[in-house]
Amino acid sequence: MKEVVSSSAVFFSYALLAIFAQNAVFTRALGVSRMVQLVGDDRTSSALFGMMLCITQVLVAPVAFIAGGFIAPLDNRAQLRPLVYIASIAVVCLAEHLVLWLRSLPRRAQLLRIVPLAALNSGVLGTVLVERTQSFTLMQSLGFGLGSGVGYLLAVLLVTEAQHRLRSKAIPSAFRGLPITLVYIGVLALAIYGFTGHSVIL
Repeated sequence: MKEVVSSSAVFFSYALLAIFAQNAVFTRALGVSRMVQLVGDDRTSSALFGMMLCITQVLVAPVAFIAGGFIAPLDNRAQLRPLVYIASIAVVCLAEHLVLWLRSLPRRAQLLRIVPLAALNSGVLGTVLVERTQSFTLMQSLGFGLGSGVGYLLAVLLVTEAQHRLRSKAIPSAFRGLPITLVYIGVLALAIYGFTGHSVIL
């Protein structure tokens, strides 16, 4: 019982750390280009995209953890890491596609379109690389993966909400659209950086 409580505490503490203090978008700039495209894309639901990203992050964490164990004794593990983790993401993406093809789910067509966009995202690969280079345990990796996905969704929702306000005519025409969105993301990143301080925790 004590081990379960301890593992749960580790899982949730790393999830909270990834959501706020080490947000993938605001502190590491992972997946910003896809997020900016997502905000202006009316065909893709931000909530569904964030959900699929969370699921992908959580499923990739144990696969990458196991795969990382195989290459750990090798001398050229640093060179193999990105390839092995990309292969892990591809395996998870194919498994998600297979499940969606076999199950009759509402919005299945939209989910099938979102899965590759969510999996082939620098936020997923970057999170896995952070987990493995920091030698996280499996529970820490799962928590950090979930937190990174939720943090990404939070960032998408914040930027989506701001889009309505950033269309104001008070903004000079040269800054409207992508420039003011990037300025807004930068200001949010500075605010989060101010809360977490100058030292990187992980």
